[in-house]
Amino acid sequence: MKSFIRFSLIVLILATLSFAQGPQTPTTIAPPDSIAAEGVPPIPASLVDKVARYSEFRTASFEDWHPTKRQMLIGTRFADTNQVHMVAMPGGARTQLTFFPDRSGGARYQPKKGNFFIFNKDIGGGEWYQLFRYDLVTGDITLLTDGKSRNTGMVWDHTGDRIAYSSTRRNRRDTDIYIQDPSDPHGGSTPDKMLLQCDSGGWNASDFSHDGKWLLAHEEVSVSESYLWLVNTATGEKKALTPKSDKKIWYSGARFTPDDKAFYATTDNGSEFHRLARIDLASGKATYLTTDIPWDVEEFAVTQDGKTIAFVTNENGISKLHFVDAATNKPVTAPKVPAGIISGLRWHPNGKEVAFGLSNAKSPSDVYSVNPSAATITRWTYSETGGLNTANFSEPELIKWKSFDGKEITGFLYKPPAKFTGKRPVIINIHGGPEGQSRPSFIARNNYYVNELGIAMIFPNVRGSLGYGKSFAEADNGFKREDTYKDIDALLDWIKASSTLDGDRIMVTGGSYGGHMTLAVATNYNDKIRCSVDVVGISSLVSLLEHTEEYRRDLRRAEYGDEREPKMREFMTRTAPLTKAANITKPIMIVAGKNDPRVPKSEADQMVAKIREKNTPLWYLVGKNEGHGFSKKVNQDFQFYATIAFVEEYLLK
Repeated sequence: MKSFIRFSLIVLILATLSFAQGPQTPTTIAPPDSIAAEGVPPIPASLVDKVARYSEFRTASFEDWHPTKRQMLIGTRFADTNQVHMVAMPGGARTQLTFFPDRSGGARYQPKKGNFFIFNKDIGGGEWYQLFRYDLVTGDITLLTDGKSRNTGMVWDHTGDRIAYSSTRRNRRDTDIYIQDPSDPHGGSTPDKMLLQCDSGGWNASDFSHDGKWLLAHEEVSVSESYLWLVNTATGEKKALTPKSDKKIWYSGARFTPDDKAFYATTDNGSEFHRLARIDLASGKATYLTTDIPWDVEEFAVTQDGKTIAFVTNENGISKLHFVDAATNKPVTAPKVPAGIISGLRWHPNGKEVAFGLSNAKSPSDVYSVNPSAATITRWTYSETGGLNTANFSEPELIKWKSFDGKEITGFLYKPPAKFTGKRPVIINIHGGPEGQSRPSFIARNNYYVNELGIAMIFPNVRGSLGYGKSFAEADNGFKREDTYKDIDALLDWIKASSTLDGDRIMVTGGSYGGHMTLAVATNYNDKIRCSVDVVGISSLVSLLEHTEEYRRDLRRAEYGDEREPKMREFMTRTAPLTKAANITKPIMIVAGKNDPRVPKSEADQMVAKIREKNTPLWYLVGKNEGHGFSKKVNQDFQFYATIAFVEEYLLK
């Protein structure tokens, strides 16, 4: 009996102690089931609370105006991925309309009637986009496409009865143009049919004529070369509007004038920069509306009555919004928009307001509208910033350095707060594309490295970047590929010579082509950096071109060169990071998406295998349900935690 009492007391004491201590809190966090992690040490659970606010930024992108009401569709994220939302008034609630595990967006209301809108949805990050109809009365969602092919570039006709879009349905390689009656996709008066069979993956519909008889089609050969075609919507017969010549010329954004006698487009014909032009259909004569602006016109929008044009220029990375009278080509006075990056420009059908997304270094993307006649700016959304006061965030500084051949290269430097003294470690973050551009925008999670870890961040625009003229954009093509690597080498030397930056503590990172650049720097300039993080990067241009999805191959060959030509193949192989992988002795982290259609996971796998042969410290993350970069918040968060741990271990120690 005494033994039993003694035993009971021991059990009671242990239970009391257990109750007093409460449930045990894990000291580390494991990757979610959707991520495979190799070589990644346990991540301290304390890190999650420390960085939480920096992972809770939200953004809003403008999708479309309602055809008759002053309300709009936007894209934003409340749960794990971006979905379509409706905003009924400026500052109003963001009412979520689509609920999918994958991204949804590209929403466009039915013109004039507004009974439904059409949106696209990704599948597992593989970018096999499908088109869906959302009925605004019932909330019913109907699949409009085949569920298997890649469907992009949807445009409405002006009556709201038909859509045109590109699809790889025929052979998964070429983007043929289809026409459909989306109100009855399975046997309406205008059933789904192929309008134009195309011979590459670079075709898209641009605009219907107002009488519905014609379609403007865009054929992209490369970032420097494209053509416009006029297609008969009844017969599919096409006529070249911009005949081919020895000179590479780019056209984009073609839109008919209200009388269908001409069209607007941006083009670099006769210029280093993209200008806004009005081109007569009968004569082909172009009238330029922006001859006095030495910068690219990035996008434009025309009111339905054709009287006013809004357009955006990219001036050293900053967007400038302009208005012009279409009849006189004279500027229209309008209120000044805050400095930042503008995207998604679109007029309300009433012609009074133009809406767009706007972001800058101190604000994530939100939706605004401008009424030039009333001289007013209206803010429609107020995206959350995790409770942080973004007014304290670093304002980027434009920096310049000379490369090996004397060419001036620029970038943006985000400096840590003054509380961090001494020379600061540096993260170089290289943009993708390569036809992209780093701009002074909101850097979201990256603000943690600057504000909390005291790391300076540099976003360079090496040769091959857009925004600085077509000669600069083509300066890395083909056999000139290594010149752009040397631009980063010159930046490494510029940092080394700086009085405020620590040239002995540099990490290089980037995504997509920026990941390729990261690997190129890690293999060519291993001794000048401390570590690197490659995100969905290319390890060999040869294997990329052989395994990227077929609809992309010819477009990429125009930039990188044709791997089927022996001399080019030898050059690509000799200069590939994969060939030089043995040079990497500094720690490296590699991130890949299992379903990536652009840079297949095999690009990462083969690089990982080579690096492991040298026993170099290597962390490897694979998103099992991701494609070209992580889009789901749970995956983004773990990638963020792991990258911080990597930075603290290998850059800061």
